[in-house]
Amino acid sequence: MQKGEWSQVTAIASRDRGKAEKAAGLLGIPKAYGSYAELLSDPDIDAIYNPLPNHLHVPWTIVAAEKGKHVLCEKPLATTVADAEKVRAVRERTGVKIGEAFMVRTHPRWIRTRELIRSGRIGELRTIESFFSYFDREPKNVRNVLEYGGGALLEIGCYPITLSRFLYGEEPIRMIGLLERDPDLKIDRLDSAILDFPSGRCAFTCGTQFVYHQRMHFQGTRGRIEISVPLNPPIDRPSQILIDDGRDLSGGGVTVETIPACDQFTIQADLFSKAIRGGEEVPVSVEDATLNASVIEAIFRSAESCKWERPARPEF
Repeated sequence: MQKGEWSQVTAIASRDRGKAEKAAGLLGIPKAYGSYAELLSDPDIDAIYNPLPNHLHVPWTIVAAEKGKHVLCEKPLATTVADAEKVRAVRERTGVKIGEAFMVRTHPRWIRTRELIRSGRIGELRTIESFFSYFDREPKNVRNVLEYGGGALLEIGCYPITLSRFLYGEEPIRMIGLLERDPDLKIDRLDSAILDFPSGRCAFTCGTQFVYHQRMHFQGTRGRIEISVPLNPPIDRPSQILIDDGRDLSGGGVTVETIPACDQFTIQADLFSKAIRGGEEVPVSVEDATLNASVIEAIFRSAESCKWERPARPEF
C-alpha cells in the first residue's frame, strides 16, 4: 500500500500498543494506536484496511463504517450471506465505500485472461480446473481455529470461486462439495467442489496440509489457458499467461503472453483509493462478496447433505 500513488498509510492499530509502535517503526508509519477503536476515532483517517481474522471482518467493518470510514476488508468479507447483508445495510446507511480485498481480481493478468476468454481466443469456456494448497497445522494460527473462521474453504477455496465467477461472467446454479476435517483442529483441511454454471463448470480441490502448490487451467472448445502461480505471482519479475490452441499434446500450439512485473496488493489499494476519491465503484463490491459467500455457504451445506445445493441469492 505504501508503494501506491493513491494511498497514504497514516496509522496502524493493535490490541497491544507496544506491538503497534514496533510495527509503525519498522514500516515508517507516523501513528500507532493501542486499540482499533482509538484509530477509528482519529478524524484524519479516511479509510481503513481490515486484515483481521475472518470472524472479525464483519463486526469491525461495521464499526468502522459507523465511524464514517471507508473500508477495504480482507477476503472473505463475510462467511455467511446474512452477515454480508448486514455489511451492505450499513454501507447504504452510512454512504461509505466498502470493498472486498480479493487482490487477484485487480491483477492485470487476470484482467487480460478475461479479455482473452471473452474474445473467443479459446472458443467457448467450458471448464475450469484448479488446485491450491499449503501445509500448516499450527494450532495457534488463526487459519486453523474453527471459531475464527479457519479452514481451507474460507482461506483458499474462495479464490477459485471468485475467479470462476469473474471469468464466466455469471453465477453458478448449483454446487456439490466434499470436505474432510482435521480430527484435532476440526477445521476443513481437504475440500473438493464442483460449481455448475450456465456455460460450464468449475472443479477445484484445496487443502491446508499438503505441499505448497497452485494451479489453474481454463479449457475451451478451441483452446486452453494456463496461469502460472495463479494467486501469488512474484513481484520482481513478469508473470505469464500460457495459451494453447490444442494442435498437439507436446506444446506445439502454445504461445505465451507476458505481463510486466507488478504488485497486486499495491494495485488493489490504489484502485480502492481512486474509487473513494473519484466517487467510482470499488473493484470488488459488497454485492459481489455476498454472492461469493452464497456459494461458500452452499458448499458447506452440500458437504453435510451429500447432495447438490443451490446458493441463497439475495435481491440487490
